[in-house]
Amino acid sequence: MSFFGSALSDAFLSYSAAVNGLAGPLHGLANQEVLQFLLKMQENLGNDISEEAIAKEAWNVLNSGRVIPGYGHAVLRDTDPRYIHQREFAQRYIKDDPLVELSVKCFNVIPGILRKLGKVKNPWPNVDAGSGVLLHHYGLKQFQYYTCVFAVSRALGCASNLIWSRALGLAIERPGSTTIEALEEKFKSSS
Repeated sequence: MSFFGSALSDAFLSYSAAVNGLAGPLHGLANQEVLQFLLKMQENLGNDISEEAIAKEAWNVLNSGRVIPGYGHAVLRDTDPRYIHQREFAQRYIKDDPLVELSVKCFNVIPGILRKLGKVKNPWPNVDAGSGVLLHHYGLKQFQYYTCVFAVSRALGCASNLIWSRALGLAIERPGSTTIEALEEKFKSSS
């Protein structure tokens, strides 16, 4: 939001632009990706949600060239504390939801598989591994609204940041730029 708002754009429009920029599978849609992954896994496994069956399904996903969504984080190198709080909440208050149970069992299985794979720097679940399951459990089954829920929970912090940047008279934020020649030089083959 600060990038858009630094041009002194309307705060609502700035936040809308920022949220729309997040609505991709690597950020705002990530919990939807996890939920769809878990629903598909649930469908494939049927009644057998043993750790062995989950491991087999996880390897099928990885061996097909796909990734397991909800695991790994660009900054964190351990289990995301937000995920831990969501999992503990679910284990305490949502005892009979099969999707919650599957999600928790995935936490017991998938990090070990990703470590064996050897390509993943952080095999631990991030916040998206649990948030979609909770939204789904509480009746929000229209996945396209998950980014809105994500955005509403952050609106006050972003708005206060915008107010401070304007109060302090901070300069407009501009993305870095480069020329075609610089790009060609950077990626020129060594032959």
